[in-house]
Amino acid sequence: MERKQFKEKRRPEKEMIFGTRAVIEAIQAGKEIEKILIRRDMTNDLSRALYAALEGRVVPIQKVPVDKLNLLTSKNHQGVIAFISPISFQKLEDIIPFLYEKGEMPFIVVLDGITDVRNFGAIARTCECAGVDAIVIPAKGGAAINADAIKTSAGALMNIPVCREENLKTALKFLSDSGLKLVAATEKAADNYTEVSYKEPIALVMGSEEEGISPEHLKLCNSLVRIPILGKIESLNVSVAAGVMIYEIVRQRNSINAENAV
Repeated sequence: MERKQFKEKRRPEKEMIFGTRAVIEAIQAGKEIEKILIRRDMTNDLSRALYAALEGRVVPIQKVPVDKLNLLTSKNHQGVIAFISPISFQKLEDIIPFLYEKGEMPFIVVLDGITDVRNFGAIARTCECAGVDAIVIPAKGGAAINADAIKTSAGALMNIPVCREENLKTALKFLSDSGLKLVAATEKAADNYTEVSYKEPIALVMGSEEEGISPEHLKLCNSLVRIPILGKIESLNVSVAAGVMIYEIVRQRNSINAENAV
């Protein structure tokens, strides 16, 4: 089952940057940061300088007890640890116009609250294999993009654009305003997933197994679809459900190409 929270796994120190000034310098140098842990009660000039350096950047910050920082490293972290991202994040507002300019029909996958690294990696692998144009994730409340995610994705995360958005609701509105049909896969839907057309620009929204897609995001979607469950278990693993949905979209789009070729 999808979990809302999980304990921070101790990572190799080469994946981390320690100390406020070192983190500021990394940000200013354009280093891609996955997230930053900062001591909960830290309120000095350097911490203010850190927040100033982060202005305009989508980097998750977690305020944590100093004990958590001490568990992650024995080095002098000065109350700040940054995790280096193994990938470079892309901007959604750049990708969509670029696809239209190339004459392509955008296909985006939006992940709402999927925190399990293995599920995330498996979905990314399917997306890359199916030719999905980009994956959209929230800055907070999503799976970490770390070595485990890269491994589970079989390297797909190195080959597909990932957009980390500060506000997923704003991102969905942007996609809708850009002409994409927002399709939500949810057990609350009445329509079978095969009964809806995907022969247009699509943003497929997938939620966690535990919480599903948030109500405010569901309200923005044009179509709600469900995958029939015929057995006793109530739901599919989210990565499996994503694969089913993604390849139905691919199937319908391939039928367009076949029709045009006749």
